[in-house]
Amino acid sequence: MAVVNSKLEVGGVKGLRVVDASVMPMIVNGHTNAPTIAIAEKASDLI
Repeated sequence: MAVVNSKLEVGGVKGLRVVDASVMPMIVNGHTNAPTIAIAEKASDLI
């Protein structure tokens, strides 16, 4: 059901990753800065 998998790869598009707040499955109630940084750090580890 998600657009990206656990490796942040877009389904059906080879070589494309999405690394931003839009990959969060639910909207957070607070600031999005820290979760977005965590997503970016995970992506840098994967890449």
